[in-house]
Amino acid sequence: MTSLPITNVVMKTKLLFMAVTLTATTALGQKLLTLEDVMYSGNNIYNMLPDNLYTQWWGNTAVQTTYDAVKDLQTEETLVTVDQLNDIAEEKIVRSGHNITLPLEGQPIASVTGNHKLMYINWKTKQMEWCQDIPVDAQNQDFCLTSRHLAYTIQGNLYIKTQDGDIRQLSTDGSTDGSENIVYGTSVHRNEFGISKGTFWSPDGQQLAFYRMDQSMVPSYPQVDITKRIASTYTDHYPMAGEQSHYVKVGIYNVKASKTIWLKLVGEADDYHTNLSWSPDGHTLYIFELNRDQNDMRLVAYDTQTGEPMRTLLQETHEKYVEPLNPLTFLPWDEGKAVMQSQRDGYNHLYLLDVKTGKTTQLTSGQWVVQHFVGFNKKQKTLIYLSNESDPRRSCLYSVTAKGKRSLISTDDGVHRVTLSSDGTQALDHYTSPTVPRSINLLDTKTGKGRNLLTATDPWAEQGYAIPEITSGSLKADDGVTDLYYRMVKPINFDSTKKYPTVVYVYGGPHAHNVDATWHWGMRGWEAYMATKGYLLFILDNRGSEWRGRDFEQATFRHLGDVEMRDQLRGVEYLKSLPYVDSDRMGVHGWSFGGFMTTNLMCSYPDVFKVGVAGGPVIDWKYYEVMYGERYMDTPEQNPEGYASSSLLNKGGNLKGRLQIIFGYNDDTCVPQHTLSFIRACEDAGTQPDLFTYPGDGHNMFGRDQIHLHERITRYFEDYLR
Repeated sequence: MTSLPITNVVMKTKLLFMAVTLTATTALGQKLLTLEDVMYSGNNIYNMLPDNLYTQWWGNTAVQTTYDAVKDLQTEETLVTVDQLNDIAEEKIVRSGHNITLPLEGQPIASVTGNHKLMYINWKTKQMEWCQDIPVDAQNQDFCLTSRHLAYTIQGNLYIKTQDGDIRQLSTDGSTDGSENIVYGTSVHRNEFGISKGTFWSPDGQQLAFYRMDQSMVPSYPQVDITKRIASTYTDHYPMAGEQSHYVKVGIYNVKASKTIWLKLVGEADDYHTNLSWSPDGHTLYIFELNRDQNDMRLVAYDTQTGEPMRTLLQETHEKYVEPLNPLTFLPWDEGKAVMQSQRDGYNHLYLLDVKTGKTTQLTSGQWVVQHFVGFNKKQKTLIYLSNESDPRRSCLYSVTAKGKRSLISTDDGVHRVTLSSDGTQALDHYTSPTVPRSINLLDTKTGKGRNLLTATDPWAEQGYAIPEITSGSLKADDGVTDLYYRMVKPINFDSTKKYPTVVYVYGGPHAHNVDATWHWGMRGWEAYMATKGYLLFILDNRGSEWRGRDFEQATFRHLGDVEMRDQLRGVEYLKSLPYVDSDRMGVHGWSFGGFMTTNLMCSYPDVFKVGVAGGPVIDWKYYEVMYGERYMDTPEQNPEGYASSSLLNKGGNLKGRLQIIFGYNDDTCVPQHTLSFIRACEDAGTQPDLFTYPGDGHNMFGRDQIHLHERITRYFEDYLR
């Protein structure tokens, strides 16, 4: 087919339009941010990120990996290059220095994975010290540095490939037909309770504890695959609140004896078995076990040779729920004592547990939370941790002795991410604050002194982009007492005499927060993009969100959405008090729990918000999973009033404004039944929400779909809130 000619006038007009679009600026000549600049799948995102150092520890030596090499950060000496390793391997197996680890303290050994091989390469002798083929279809790989044994799964069954290449198949009844009725060596309990994997090596690497999960009794949710000529279905095992849950067992395989024993787990078949940890001598396995109702937790010690329960070390109960999230960590200088985390006094704190007597000693206390236990300074015999004692939005690095004497290590006014050297005397501290994009420092964990390795400049400002004004403050919750923290992003070229359309971005659920003292107060890229289009953004962490203590989080128990919405309306009241907020043009947007909040706010307070965009929303908690749903709501049989009041199916008729719901067509976290049921309820009630979906995507969109999604969200506000 021959193309039709384009007139010069049309061509010139098109080129002029492209030029204006590509060089959009403010009145001061600053460039305006685009989605390509601020989204992680954008074409320009890597030019917009602050400078960084990719670091790791080689024993007590801090090293940096670059694309080409690994360098000693103290001496700045190049230890080994990618080209050198590829020459020794006699193949291009290393594609980037970021894929190199140094597993053995003081030894010039580089661990490299690639081309389905695991290699140990000695860069001093220029020899391949050890090489192991990895099965092409191996999943859930768990490599033990100590023994060099590799655990992995294939089609539901668990295998070990020993250091000398011997392959052991540990299970034979795992489902190989794709049904996943029975699976070994994978994460269980839908990744709740801090669980992220299904295999656990003993300290000497000669025993492997592992999960076996039987899901055959769990109802299967049907999903549709539209990529085939004739669409087909597949199923996800999805235990909904109040329905049948899966059963979990724990086995231990002894490599030397080629034998598996099964723990004789106490409690009921559908209890939760979480946070497995080995004793230093490998003779005992400790498990935090939780009943189905999640209000009774026991720490049980098991004999790893017989599988028999030896003793219950402690028990914690609460009228609402108990939530174990961290395994025991044994003191390097005293194998009879371990660090335990608990919020038994209302805040997450560190405790010292005597594993012989079960006696606990509280090491930290106060109306603040330990956010992360980092590790030990073995020479000083101190524990290193991060907490938000100075401000709920911040984190600082502390040490504490086994007798509870605490010392502040870092004093910077922001948020820290820390890793420790082998002996814990040094820390690599990756730090950020509202005005500091990134600062990386090497610290002495006794004195807090150290040296700066990198302080990044602001890449947005350096490249001439207009940056919105971002502030953080506090207001009182609906109870009139509790402080809530917010972030406000003002439009580019803000003029206090004008009135601006305002979008409230919300999440609001547990185990998450939106506002902290990171760069730009944690502003998301989409918020900055919306500011370039003349919107004011407001983000508030309501009661129910994380890191504010047990009572703050449990305020929503059995009535998800009620307290959270009342707190968000306090934020709306504050916004309406500001002369530059147009209260007639208020929108709301959120995803997942935030999608639930968005839909709930639009339907419960239909005269407040003109426009809403809800992503992947929970619509009725009886459709959500057992572990999460029952923790916060109990079962539908135990709490019928709470489930009824939190369901949005009977609120669709209240909708007045424009609401767009967006969901992944193959969402296995918040299954499509939520959204489709709400659409049906609105159709029955005569209201008119809009619907958009991403076929093939799950709960979140990735790649270029992420750009498309945020274009879609933005367009909806532009169409109906502008």
